[in-house]
Parts: sequence; C-alpha cells; structure tokens
Amino acid sequence: MLYTFKSSASADVLMLGDSAKKLIAIMGKDAADSQGIVTVEQLPDAIVRLRAAIEEDRARQAELERQRTEKDDAADREAGRSGMAAPVGLAQRAWPLLDMLETAQKEAVPVTWGS
Repeated sequence: MLYTFKSSASADVLMLGDSAKKLIAIMGKDAADSQGIVTVEQLPDAIVRLRAAIEEDRARQAELERQRTEKDDAADREAGRSGMAAPVGLAQRAWPLLDMLETAQKEAVPVTWGS
C-alpha cells in the first residue's frame, strides 16, 4: 500500500506501507489508520519523536558498522546487499517526512496522510 503525506507547506512525500506505518507510529499516531492528521499543535511533539528515532537509528547503524568485519563486507557483496542495493535505514526513510513536518511547523499548517 502506498501512503501520501501532504502539506500545503511542501511537496507530497510518498512512502510504501510498512515504512509509512512505522513512521506514523513513531510520531505518536495510530499506524492502523489509513488516513490521519498531524495538527499544528501536534507538530512539535511529532518532530521531537521523529528526530529521536532518527538519532537512535544512526547510533545503531554506527555501532553495527564498527562491529563489521571484512568477512561481513564480502558476504554482503556476494548476496547483492552493497552499493545501491544496500538496505535503507530508518533515518534515510524518515528524513523527507521530517523535513515536511519542520516546514509545516514554520508555516503553521498541518500534515495529513492517506493511502
């Protein structure tokens, strides 16, 4: 399922279902809802929650990277999980939505989503 996040403050952000649901839950909303809104009043909390999740993901990824060995790198290359095929982390997926939320907050407009 495809989710579209909308705000009059910026361009739409499109996201596939599982990723969108995870970010919706992080923002403190019900991920089971196929549509919803982050009101102007709720934007600061949603931004704080999303920023915290991004920082946690970056820290987790950095720790995993420190623990990697050459053998791990070789296994990823062999399995096709390197370069453009490398897994995308939460921080990368969340960044466009965070940018939308911050822009919406500056312009005092809500953010909605729907599938």
